[in-house]
Amino acid sequence: MQVQFNSDSSVMGTENVAERIEAMLHSKLARFEDRLTRIEVHVRDENGRKGGGDDKACMIEARPRGGKPIGVTEHASKVDDAARKAASTLAQRLERVLGKSARHGHDQRPDKVL
Repeated sequence: MQVQFNSDSSVMGTENVAERIEAMLHSKLARFEDRLTRIEVHVRDENGRKGGGDDKACMIEARPRGGKPIGVTEHASKVDDAARKAASTLAQRLERVLGKSARHGHDQRPDKVL
């Protein structure tokens, strides 16, 4: 599973932040790693230099093999907190989508062809 990290110029997009978020994602999404091709993380500061509560946003998009992308966005006052909340929400959605097909022992229904 490949993790791609993106940030805007107002967020400290240093390697340290990217490494922390990537490590947290690997631990939260470990059970889905074999079914995901890529994870994209986008962090931004919506207020820039002005500051404010819950102005850091983290959008995480998971790309399942052979499926449609699943994305979530969460806000918090710190980038790490927003990423943690987004990863938890994404894990719940992945469990709903990917866990259902595993429980029923079949692949997701293919799109209808007319």
